[in-house]
Amino acid sequence: MQITETETMPLINNTTVVFGLLMAILGFVFYTSNLQNKFIKGFYNIIPPLLLCYFLPGLLNSFGVIDGENSPLTSIGSRYFLPACLILFVLNLDLREMWALRKRAGLMFITGTVGILLGGPIAVYLTSLVAPQVVGGTGPDEVWRGLGTLAGSWIGGSANQVALKEILQPSANLFSSIIAVDAFVAYIWMAFLLYGASKYKQFDKFFKADSQDVEELKARMDEKVKTHSRTPETKDIILMIALAFGGTGLATLLAEPLSTYMATHYPDMAKFSLTNSFFWLIFFSTVIGIALSFTPARKLEYAGASKLASVFLYILITTIGMQMNILAILGNPGLFVVGFIWLAFHALLLLIVGKIFKVPFFYYAVGSMSNVGGVASASVTSAAFHPSLISVGVILSVFSYAIGTYAGWLTAILMQLASGL
Repeated sequence: MQITETETMPLINNTTVVFGLLMAILGFVFYTSNLQNKFIKGFYNIIPPLLLCYFLPGLLNSFGVIDGENSPLTSIGSRYFLPACLILFVLNLDLREMWALRKRAGLMFITGTVGILLGGPIAVYLTSLVAPQVVGGTGPDEVWRGLGTLAGSWIGGSANQVALKEILQPSANLFSSIIAVDAFVAYIWMAFLLYGASKYKQFDKFFKADSQDVEELKARMDEKVKTHSRTPETKDIILMIALAFGGTGLATLLAEPLSTYMATHYPDMAKFSLTNSFFWLIFFSTVIGIALSFTPARKLEYAGASKLASVFLYILITTIGMQMNILAILGNPGLFVVGFIWLAFHALLLLIVGKIFKVPFFYYAVGSMSNVGGVASASVTSAAFHPSLISVGVILSVFSYAIGTYAGWLTAILMQLASGL
């Protein structure tokens, strides 16, 4: 008996050492991804840094170096860093700027969201007709649970995906497979949009679009960034941390009694996750972020609030990655087909709407990636058209963070129905 326990013990089980190892992985990935060596750049063009931040900790867990599944770092990541980064991301929500973009950028953003929301259930249903085992499963392995987290990622971002992972509770093996689908399918789509950015005039000709408003937007955004951006001071960073974790504390204070009340008086609401304290934690965190966006606190974005949020997010990603079993990724390769069908519906719907309303390709691309890719990918895609347009991608992506968890949850419920479970 003693031999069995020794054999199953991880090589490293000290939490402090494990956390240091995760931070070293982050440092390694970000350092090497910014090197100018052509071979390293070529590698990261194929394997994005975000994917490595998931999978390097997963390798350590898969080969027994650490025990990610039972580490306290996983709950610390989801209960502390996740709501904190959501608050800082949503802090920058500019409803007036969103209103100014309502005609075409807003149209394509909403179209992209609808494409993901409906595309998931359609992909599940079509797959169930041919290969029902691909979208079946039981308990934590019910595929709709994993695909629900993918909906959170493709409508909001990684933070929303992690939030839905906590709400829907897919198994670690299923979630590992979903991460692979997310990265592979989404980054192929992003590569196409970046290619399109270099050929946007041809695409605009296809859409018969007048891009004059895009040129005006470039000038307006460029001026705004130059006017307000500043180097963060210590007080700025302290205020960001105070708002992020103070808001997390308040959201937790409100979430726990409400979830208990719902479980006691409305137990049937469990099937909609309304008795789950984590659901309410994310709900109140998002509401707090939106409320702060109407106060002077929103100016902290000019000092780098979203950058600090990204730091929290990447720490969170490593704590999620450490739970993965990499060897389980190929357990259900049919999920890649589901992902391609899903994203193809999203792309087709955008194409139809863009053609009807003669929308410039810039709005097509940023409307899609602000859903599918989140802040980072939407920023990269916007910058491919012009650096001053990054703010547009950020604004739309921040809005997607605000709705991603709830729209993703709705998509998950629809996929559950489509799968017949």
